[in-house]
Amino acid sequence: MTPAPTSTPVAPTRSERLDELPFTSKHRRLLAGSGIGWALDALDVGLLSFVIAQLATVWSDQAGQLAWVASAGFAGMAIGAALGGSLADRMGRKTVFALTLLLYGLATGLSALSWSVGVLLVLRFVVGLGLGSELPVASTLVSEFSPRRIRGRVVVLLEAFWAVGSIAAALVGYLVIPTSDDGWRWALLIGAAPALYAVFVRLKMPESVRFLESRGRHDEAERTVRAFEEAAGVAAPTAPAEEARVVEKPARASVGRLFGAGMTRRTVAIWVVWFMTNFSYYGAFVWLPSLLVAAGFPLVRSFEYVLIITLAQLPGYAASAWLIERWGRRGTLATFLLGSAVAAVAFGFGAVSGSVAQILVAGMALSFFNLGAWGALYAVTPELYPTALRGTGAGWAAGVGRIASIAAPLSVPPLITLGGPPTLFVVFGAVFVVGAVAATLLPELRGTRLAE
Repeated sequence: MTPAPTSTPVAPTRSERLDELPFTSKHRRLLAGSGIGWALDALDVGLLSFVIAQLATVWSDQAGQLAWVASAGFAGMAIGAALGGSLADRMGRKTVFALTLLLYGLATGLSALSWSVGVLLVLRFVVGLGLGSELPVASTLVSEFSPRRIRGRVVVLLEAFWAVGSIAAALVGYLVIPTSDDGWRWALLIGAAPALYAVFVRLKMPESVRFLESRGRHDEAERTVRAFEEAAGVAAPTAPAEEARVVEKPARASVGRLFGAGMTRRTVAIWVVWFMTNFSYYGAFVWLPSLLVAAGFPLVRSFEYVLIITLAQLPGYAASAWLIERWGRRGTLATFLLGSAVAAVAFGFGAVSGSVAQILVAGMALSFFNLGAWGALYAVTPELYPTALRGTGAGWAAGVGRIASIAAPLSVPPLITLGGPPTLFVVFGAVFVVGAVAATLLPELRGTRLAE
């Protein structure tokens, strides 16, 4: 009798080895390293709203042009997000992450020297190029290293560093900007810190294993995986070499491939969610200090209220991080967007009544739900695409969203003229609802492996 053939165990791929690891100190360092860059981004974006509020007084003769300053930054972010994502698929996640931090950090420092709205506008565009590139690249890098069972939670925790930066911006706005007419300049100099941090990022952070393999850099990929396995106390596999299971070098990433077989629906849906979330978030929060000043509150008091409202971002992220692995990506994202819609309408009517309690409660609810939605959005986006398109897909989704962030600050003055804060925030609420509906069209990818 001929014995039955025995099958030789096939070694797991490097991606599979990473997926099954426990969360280790190396994951924490990667999360913290990426998160600090994220917090510095939020510091820069958050400072802009306080800078605009003061410049409306200091440069009163140019106040009507200040909405264009915010939109110029977001125009840069739209272009930067699309370019940065594509570059990350060609040059590497870590390299683009460091270069973009350096670009916008230096441009932010130069912004402190601006002598007119025109100069500030140009520099904010350059800042936006760097800032827009960095965010989707960082989330892609962290997503590709995170253990499969908690990948969504880890990316939400990365996004939670945005709250840290927002709170820091509110503190700088409250403590630094009101001290003199040049307070906004000192605030922008503080925002230049990412230029120094970029050096640390480039030297210390690992490159994506999936990217290294796609470029045939197998030895580097293997060293990186083994470093993570050693941190977890897991032995490297002894089965045959896994290079044979590595896919060939992928075709060049392009936006057209985002609409390939099986991806059109998810691409359209995620672009709609990004657009709607950006429109309402930036429309509301960029103008928040100025809206409170217009409602009759002193500048310092308005900054204090914004600081209190911003603190609610932290529990919003915490709730999103917990729910995203229980309810899933789709349910968590849609629920937080609907909560944002209700809170936006409540805030709009509270701003008219002048009730401090309603302003604070509704504002904190808006902060809680809106930033929780952002966490879920950044978690789901990189999961939608295979490795060769992940940076491109995340970058273009963010870039489409930034188109909304360009329009949002410009839409605030006419909407205020049309019907005051209630009309403005009802519009924001309706936009959130559209985003929630689009979120229900996304595939549910909780617990799945990232596509190769």
